[in-house]
Amino acid sequence: MEIKIILQKFCEYSNYIKGYTPDTIRRYKTSVERLYRVAKITQMEEINEKNVRNFFFFGRVECHWLPNSFINYHKSLKIFFRWCIKEGYMKSDPLLDIEMPRLEKRLPTRLTKQEAQKLLEVVYNFPYDYKFLRFRNHAIFAILLFAGLRKKELLNLKFADVDMENMSVYVRQGKGRKDRIIPICPRLAEILKVYVEERHRLKKTCPGFFVSLNHNEGLSENGLRHMLRKVLKVTGLKFSLHKLRHTFATFMIEGGCDIFSLSKMMGHSDIKTTSIYLAASVEHLRGQIMKHPLNDV
Repeated sequence: MEIKIILQKFCEYSNYIKGYTPDTIRRYKTSVERLYRVAKITQMEEINEKNVRNFFFFGRVECHWLPNSFINYHKSLKIFFRWCIKEGYMKSDPLLDIEMPRLEKRLPTRLTKQEAQKLLEVVYNFPYDYKFLRFRNHAIFAILLFAGLRKKELLNLKFADVDMENMSVYVRQGKGRKDRIIPICPRLAEILKVYVEERHRLKKTCPGFFVSLNHNEGLSENGLRHMLRKVLKVTGLKFSLHKLRHTFATFMIEGGCDIFSLSKMMGHSDIKTTSIYLAASVEHLRGQIMKHPLNDV
């Protein structure tokens, strides 16, 4: 049977039965499609350990995959093959004897306090043509630095999700389809309040919290990307939106936030994921080393 037909059935199963997110399904689909294109095959019966092994070898040698990319492809294909075996499309898993590379353990990169402050100041003081852009862009980078939202969570944020009265942000269906609540600190509340007032002044009524200047609709991914390019050029800083999330987490650890509370605010399923920020915070480690009992001898 054709791989394309079986892949379509798998995607429908992943969507309607398993309830995976569109991004997750897209990742599975892309991985399988790349496999049969590189292997130059069309039928399920043609998939075997040899051409799957050659696919990963091609990725590492020709495409210069990092270990993380190798592992992501491996995970995606593993889930697809497992489903195929269960449904009777395959007899065995061609990944069984393929070794996994050792994952590099790198600390998450982040901005320093001085760089974060510079970012907020430059975004606010930039000579915009419209003051709405000043308050909106300032609010966007503030909520990234003070609440640690992911890019999609930022774009999907609704006006009703930001509760200024109870000082909280409600993140609906974040990564892993998990809801969570993040408290709003006083500094962030001030910035958001100014933006909300300007939004009301311009009679923006769309459900999205962050809106377009020219249209009464939510800020698009392209609009956010365009704004980020301008900010990177003006500030001279090198960062991604996800790096601002790392910055938030590291700042919270340095400020004394406990790892359990931070894990909840970040939306991590496993607290081990959050614990990496302990090692990333030099200030936190410096504070801990001072507790050595021989330090005062």
